[in-house]
Amino acid sequence: MIRSELVHTLSRKHPDMRQEDVEQVVDIFFDEISNQLADGGRVELRGFGAFSTRQREARTGRNPRTGEAVEVPAKSVPFFKAGKAIRERLND
Repeated sequence: MIRSELVHTLSRKHPDMRQEDVEQVVDIFFDEISNQLADGGRVELRGFGAFSTRQREARTGRNPRTGEAVEVPAKSVPFFKAGKAIRERLND
């Protein structure tokens, strides 16, 4: 499912809300998750899962085209851990 499909589905399930309002809610939701992760925080949605960040160490990689060694700097990457309820739903 892509973002526009999510907005469309939510609009159908909530006909009392205008589609622009639904889009704004979705934007705020994703922006708040992103902002919290950017600040080094964690977002936990009970029954769904938790978003956090993990640190990747600097390493030496390879350019796939030339095979040349390339230094890859350390960085933070987003991480999602599914909650118990969603894991159980997927494995019924």
